[in-house]
Amino acid sequence: MERTAPDEPERAGPGRAVPEGTDPEQERARELVAGATRVVVLTGAGISTDSGIPDFRGPNGVWTRDPEAERLSTIDVYLSDPEVRRRAWLRRLDNPAWVAEPNAGHLALRELDRQGRLHLLVTQNIDGLHLAAGHDVEDVVQVHGSLPEAHCTACDWSGPTEEVLDRVRAGEADPPCPECGGIIKPRVVFFGEELVARDVERAFRAAEEADLLLAVGTTLAVHPVARMVPIAAGAGVPIVIVNGSETEMDFLASAVVRGSISEVLPDLVAPAR
Repeated sequence: MERTAPDEPERAGPGRAVPEGTDPEQERARELVAGATRVVVLTGAGISTDSGIPDFRGPNGVWTRDPEAERLSTIDVYLSDPEVRRRAWLRRLDNPAWVAEPNAGHLALRELDRQGRLHLLVTQNIDGLHLAAGHDVEDVVQVHGSLPEAHCTACDWSGPTEEVLDRVRAGEADPPCPECGGIIKPRVVFFGEELVARDVERAFRAAEEADLLLAVGTTLAVHPVARMVPIAAGAGVPIVIVNGSETEMDFLASAVVRGSISEVLPDLVAPAR
């Protein structure tokens, strides 16, 4: 779809001028969302920053400020070095995700769900805030896993991460599995681990089935999930990108909206004016 050039008249749709002071890109995005009944959403770290959870590679990101944090999330190192696990569990005690609450951006997507127009929500985030906002777990694909859940790397045991952290607070530096004594980790995808194939397949299939793909708070640089955008484009699905900065796939979008996600997103999903 051809984007309006800066020197062309601003339009909000056939025969309707954009109200003075309105961002034409945002108005176009709003029209696309309003007209869609099978919206597939892809979210990244940017939707949670207003909840106090930093992103990973931005100026104040986790990896940017502390390169060792990436090493603590590398599976081979984690499994082979008890000291790494000890430091990793200590860091998890202070993870902002434990006190974070869904912000207006998360709640806007929940409103889209309540309207019956959300086909699937795919998130790269591990903070669990989409579920905290009220989404059914069956409607959310957490492609990188879930920090609030823990599991044993040697057997089928799983349980709340908070219960493992209680053991750390009680003095266990590297709590072993209560069933087999194996190594416990959060149910998140570490560096060196594969994504769950059925989750990726479900995300790709949904991108083709949608009548709108809404990418929120992601630079679309993390693969394979970022492929949802070209898959949707190839199927003729309109794409709306909402982010605070440029993404690698803005050129594929029908509308690109810049700004605070917790401010922009509620307006995009609000009932038609």
